[in-house]
Amino acid sequence: MKTSVIILIVIMSSYLSFAQPVVRYDLVIHDTIVNYTGKERKGIAINGQIPAPTLYFIEGDIAEIHVINKMHHETSIHWHGLILPNEQDGVPYLTTAPIAPMSEHVFRFPIVQSGTYWYHSHTMLQEQIGLYGAFIIHKKEEPRYSEYTMVLSDWTDEKPEQVERSLHQATDWYGIRKGAVQSYSEALVQGHLGTKFTNEFKRMMAMDVSDVYYDKLLINGQPEQEASFAKQDTVRLRIINGSSSTYFWINYSGGKLSVVANDGADVEPVSVDRLIIGVSETYDVKVVIPDDGKYQVLATSEDRTNSASLWLGSGIKIPSKTLPKLEYFKGMEMMNDMMTMGGKMNDMGMNMSLQQMDMNTIMYPEIMNGEEPIVTLNYNMLKAPKPTTLPNAPFRELRIELTGNMNRYVWTIDNKTVSETDKILIKKGENIRIVIYNNSMMRHPMHLHGHFFRLLNDHGEYSPLKTVVDILPMETDTIEFHASEEYGDWYFHCHILYHMMSGMGRIFQYENSPPNPQLPNPKKALRKVYADDRRFYLGAEIGLESNGSDGEISLSNTRWSFGTEWRLGINEHAGIETESHIGRFIGANQFFMPYVGLDIRSRDEEELKDNLFGQSNTKNERAVLSAGFVYVLPWFITSDIRVDQTGRFRVQLSREDIPLTPRIRLWGLWNTDYEYAFGAKYILSKYLSLSTHYDSDMKYGLGLTFTY
Repeated sequence: MKTSVIILIVIMSSYLSFAQPVVRYDLVIHDTIVNYTGKERKGIAINGQIPAPTLYFIEGDIAEIHVINKMHHETSIHWHGLILPNEQDGVPYLTTAPIAPMSEHVFRFPIVQSGTYWYHSHTMLQEQIGLYGAFIIHKKEEPRYSEYTMVLSDWTDEKPEQVERSLHQATDWYGIRKGAVQSYSEALVQGHLGTKFTNEFKRMMAMDVSDVYYDKLLINGQPEQEASFAKQDTVRLRIINGSSSTYFWINYSGGKLSVVANDGADVEPVSVDRLIIGVSETYDVKVVIPDDGKYQVLATSEDRTNSASLWLGSGIKIPSKTLPKLEYFKGMEMMNDMMTMGGKMNDMGMNMSLQQMDMNTIMYPEIMNGEEPIVTLNYNMLKAPKPTTLPNAPFRELRIELTGNMNRYVWTIDNKTVSETDKILIKKGENIRIVIYNNSMMRHPMHLHGHFFRLLNDHGEYSPLKTVVDILPMETDTIEFHASEEYGDWYFHCHILYHMMSGMGRIFQYENSPPNPQLPNPKKALRKVYADDRRFYLGAEIGLESNGSDGEISLSNTRWSFGTEWRLGINEHAGIETESHIGRFIGANQFFMPYVGLDIRSRDEEELKDNLFGQSNTKNERAVLSAGFVYVLPWFITSDIRVDQTGRFRVQLSREDIPLTPRIRLWGLWNTDYEYAFGAKYILSKYLSLSTHYDSDMKYGLGLTFTY
């Protein structure tokens, strides 16, 4: 008996000495009020912090994380960049059960890697209002060194739901706030009037570097941070771009940046003057404190409208050079050469890949006018310290095209959203190669859940490992990954939050995956996933002027539009008219929309001449069903061709929102019933404008226009 006990004790002691340590964190999520710019707005905090607390682990630990949701709405946590069992990945309704209000969810998974990662909500727009934090994993027996974690983020005083809705309504308010409208008057002053005409002739929106205007940019939740270090200290900066849609330029006033890791994976050190970090990417960068003083790590948004600072060292502050304003019309000129009339990107015979030819470079005054060359990091400079070639297994190649419609803010892959496509089936053990071409005017940081991939570059078998690849317009990049997981659905999507919610993604599914116990009704769960890009957005423009009211209300999503427009005069002579339509957008650029509708008019006016087609003109009295189509012509002139149930035709040409100056907009319309109108408005705020117009029926008017 004693011998058995001794043997048992020895076995247990041996097991305990080799057992992986369990590291537990409790994360309590609750609503909070945030005030960064003098305006209070709802946010989400974890353990009272925005961003959430940094979680620290050592490779080989077991992570046990208790997420307690104290909010009155559901939430989720995705562990960005981590290799872990599928049901722990944290995408609600796809891999993991959503965390219900007033409930607790326990994540438990082994830590099988090291590096700089992060975590964030994957529920609706919660990431935009504070639900994100750093996830740092040290190597076993790693020597201790000075380090500092920088979580970069963006903050808007608007509710993110309003930001998203406004983007789908082609708002120009963010361009006004950024000084980036590119109006006709600005084009004239800068000698680019021809560039502007060509731009609109090709039906291209004004050059847009970043979708949203942000009131503040933050480092660890503050616009400015300080960290004390001594002269000649080497500091490892763990930089995480936890923003919703902002790219950050990183500059350091103390000298060079030595890049040593990207997306958690080590790379051979490479010395640069600056780098741009894509949305959701992470970089580990070593810097030296050269002397006494505080040296600035300056994080500037790609559109250069705002920045955040980290000061390293002690003593007098030594600032970095601020980045000058972008030269938008030079970028517009370049885009005119790249874009065809049909809205396709023209590759112009250039071999563009790996961020080596940033089309935005022409807009950078510091590059074009600088005396000394600036070394900027690109993906071709990244080299893995060990070979990253995939196992000897069959390869399957996929080709995908990143597509989008800036006018209506629809973002797709191969012109289809997530809900419009089937899952991509893959087999465990095979190698997947994906060739990605960006045929849109925006850059897209594409993130693959649960896997590292090789980004093929000139280093061949030493090509770097990544979990996010930022793909510039016109660029083609190739990634490869080994289907190493056992089962499950894995999301592949653009990490710009508003692009992802619009539908820019795909789902990889391992064949013969067992049922997910966290999702007992998989069909219902998948419908919830698909619902994100099927949502409808409300828009309206309502004029209240001295001659009456005219306006339009619409409800639209990726493919469908429901709209009602009206003109209500102040007397019987001016009359009333209203038209309602249901239409579906066709084609990649959605220039074409067939529709059916109802047209009602009533006014007291003398008998009219026939319309342009020799048919009796019924613009005074009619109540008819109609069918037709809308097609967007060059210069954004909208042609509307329709026939009603009586066989009468009408053709209408109109143009809205002609940017004479950044805030003065012109518009006009004419149709074959000999109706016409033209007007102007001065934009006071996002929702309110001074307006005036002349209508052939309602005559002159002056007042206000509300835009929603």
